[in-house]
Amino acid sequence: MTKPRNSKPGAERNTLKPDVIETYRVDEECPLMEFLMKSMPQRKRTSVKELLKHNQIAVNGAPVTQFDTPLRPGDEVKANLTREFRVFYHRRLKIVYEDDDIIVVNKGYGLLSMGNDKVKDGTAYSILRDYVKWSNPTNKIFIVHRLDRDTSGLMMFAKNEEAKTTMQHNWNNMVLNRKYVAVVEGIPDPAENTIKSYLAENSQHEVYSTDNPEEGKLAVTRYTTLATGKGYALMEVELDTGRKNQIRVHMSDMGHPISGDRRYGAESSPIHRLALHARTLRFVHPITRKEMNFTTPVPSSFLSMVK
Repeated sequence: MTKPRNSKPGAERNTLKPDVIETYRVDEECPLMEFLMKSMPQRKRTSVKELLKHNQIAVNGAPVTQFDTPLRPGDEVKANLTREFRVFYHRRLKIVYEDDDIIVVNKGYGLLSMGNDKVKDGTAYSILRDYVKWSNPTNKIFIVHRLDRDTSGLMMFAKNEEAKTTMQHNWNNMVLNRKYVAVVEGIPDPAENTIKSYLAENSQHEVYSTDNPEEGKLAVTRYTTLATGKGYALMEVELDTGRKNQIRVHMSDMGHPISGDRRYGAESSPIHRLALHARTLRFVHPITRKEMNFTTPVPSSFLSMVK
């Protein structure tokens, strides 16, 4: 057999060999080890223990080593028979959920969602890009929506073009609920209300409210006061629309800017960050059409401000 003219000696040895991964779907509640023994009857118990020990078992995309990890109906269990699953760790970015099509993360404050003219690396996008390429250099990651650099909380990324375009083209229909928590200066009155305005952006990239529908895009924000104390209020904020800086502008319009938000009128920053966190993200999965629902705890620093 004649080798291709441009091939280099030994190149055939560097050809990427895909990992051998078996995937199982959980039908009923049971401990992980019990499930694995039923799903892999051809393997001895010692062999399954070795897979667990070496991070070669993942539940819903997250590697696990505990044999008694509880499983629920609908969970996905994967066994990598080639090598360990990569254990993802970053102090400002945590993977909440992962499958073949999407990744849901909890982004820390101070981390850009994606690069700009000044910053290319060290963003949520670049960190996840490097992570997915570890298993296969041809893998890609796609931005679906963004959070401000100083806003923490839940974000979703797509792992293929189909998932990305499906979410972006049907965003208003597929995103069922997005809730944030924020700590604002002062005590809003009424404690619960809906704010509507048209949002526009000036040449300095500052977003502002206007009553002119021809000047801006309609933005609707619903809020409920959860707790008050020390001159601050902990708010739950729900978006009917997803405009840039929508919550920050609407809280400022009320006369109660978000703590730490100097750009929109805040006078204090006791926790040295913007007190805004994307807490809940509920959406229809772009491929399976299954409803996905994720919620994170209220940041402890937010609670400390009103206690």
